[in-house]
Amino acid sequence: MAFALATCGDRPPADASGAEIFEQICANCHASDLSGGIGPALNAGSNAASQDDAFLEFTITRGRGRMPSFQNTLSQEQIERVIGFIRDQQR
Repeated sequence: MAFALATCGDRPPADASGAEIFEQICANCHASDLSGGIGPALNAGSNAASQDDAFLEFTITRGRGRMPSFQNTLSQEQIERVIGFIRDQQR
C-alpha cells in the first residue's frame, strides 16, 4: 500500500485531461475502469456515483480514510476535470 500511495504524489501537467489525471493519480488505487482495488469503486452503481460533486471534490482535496489529500498535488481546475471524467465514466 505504501508503494501505491507513493506513486500518487507526482503532479500531472497543468493541462492534463481528466482521463490523464485519473490514470496518473487515481487508477493505481481505484483501477483504470473505476472498478476499485485498494480504493473503493467509483464506477456506475458505486457509492461514489450516488454522491454529489462537492463530496468528490472534498474527498480529493482533503483525503478520506486511507486516501491521501491531493490539495497540494492538483489545482482546482484539475480536480474539476477529474470529477468530470469520473462522471462521464459513470454514465
